[in-house]
Amino acid sequence: MTIYGYARVSTTDQDLTIQEQTLAAAGCTVIRSEKVSGSSTSGRKELQTLLAFLQRGDVLVVTRIDRLARSIADLQTIMMELKAKGAALRCTEQPVDTSTAAGKAFLDMLGVFAEFETNLRRERQMEGIAKAKADGRYKGRKPTARNQATEVQALMEQGMSATEIASRLGISRASVYRCKDAAEPA
Repeated sequence: MTIYGYARVSTTDQDLTIQEQTLAAAGCTVIRSEKVSGSSTSGRKELQTLLAFLQRGDVLVVTRIDRLARSIADLQTIMMELKAKGAALRCTEQPVDTSTAAGKAFLDMLGVFAEFETNLRRERQMEGIAKAKADGRYKGRKPTARNQATEVQALMEQGMSATEIASRLGISRASVYRCKDAAEPA
């Protein structure tokens, strides 16, 4: 039996040290860490590596469920994979141990709350953006160079170089060339 630890934070400016120390204190002999959003399991290479290595009798340990998954669907997918391999999940800060019925039930409840929290955060963000737009403080994303293709073409016809056009329009030279290529007939 091997005890694996998984630590995750969402952004590169966050620190993994406390999670890693907690996992080591919980007896994890292998700890994998990553700095990536937990809103999906895609792109989480360290988690995928751990899931690939787990075998019957192994235990995956996380500090909290939200470090593992932020949606019920992702949590259920991970749990099905653990169950198929005969591995268990434990949390250091929550009473989750999927080798017990109570632990499984608590895990399901925590998953519901993690997804609820994510949805609330998304709603608050959308409300904030709507308010900022109403107040005139939010203009949205700057227009892409594709929106300036006509202007790029006109400046090229005037004999300006790609560097001059990029500087004038505040776009990259690569964008100038993309606009040029898009304007040329196939």
